[in-house]
Amino acid sequence: MPIAVVFDSAGTLLHTYRVAKDVKSGELLPGIETVSLTFSSPERVLVVIHVHSREVIGAPDDLLLSRYLRENRIGFGISCTRKVIAADEVADALYTSPQGTVKDLKDCIRKVWEVCRKESVVTLNSGVIMDMSLPGIEFTVTTGGRPFDGAQDVIRQLHRMNVPAFIASGDRVTKLEKMADFLGIPRDRVFGFATPSVKAQIVEDLKEDYDCVVMVGDGINDLSAMRVADIAILSEEQSGEKHPELYGAADHVIRSVREVVGIVKGLCDYGKPCRKNRVI
Repeated sequence: MPIAVVFDSAGTLLHTYRVAKDVKSGELLPGIETVSLTFSSPERVLVVIHVHSREVIGAPDDLLLSRYLRENRIGFGISCTRKVIAADEVADALYTSPQGTVKDLKDCIRKVWEVCRKESVVTLNSGVIMDMSLPGIEFTVTTGGRPFDGAQDVIRQLHRMNVPAFIASGDRVTKLEKMADFLGIPRDRVFGFATPSVKAQIVEDLKEDYDCVVMVGDGINDLSAMRVADIAILSEEQSGEKHPELYGAADHVIRSVREVVGIVKGLCDYGKPCRKNRVI
């Protein structure tokens, strides 16, 4: 029975540390769950910007972030939002925002680096959370991630079982490809800037080619994909409160990414259909 496994990156394959800064109050929010923060308002959108951390660190502190992005022609990707928002509306708000400076983003980058710099494999990703009712930048955000212990071995074991692993994440593609190279996942199986609806569509598309598609997620932005997957796995390896609906959608709840191998092995060994709602 052909099986495929789709992982979100942060919280399932990667141990992630996030920092946000409220640009109005100047308050740093270490360890914040940025997706939950975004989803707490229907007007918020989490945007990943295509910029290397070193480039930001070298820019003037007092420069408006919107001007810095505009003048350097830095692109962006929409990571998640509760409602449908046109990309050109997001671009207008991002590149003209009257609040948020380069220093606000630098503060996030430096705080994350303090925590993650000793790790052997680290990826940094930066962005902003915008409130489209303002409109403008409400929070700057930086995320640092390292693979969970055993993640590389999990991918190796899945591939030895002839089970392909995919990544569908809201993070930028270059970050995901770097991590995929380390884990041993081919780059053509990596989908970046995947919003909740895109993740669900990726799972639906894979179901055309595989008898069973397993989705491994940990956040509310994975809920739609978990619901359409044949088997949904909720990971609790990353600490933090999980939305109750995730437990309702999950067929399995795990505390370690290593447990994915046993679940998939059981599907392979018994060869039972795993389509949700299938009459057997």
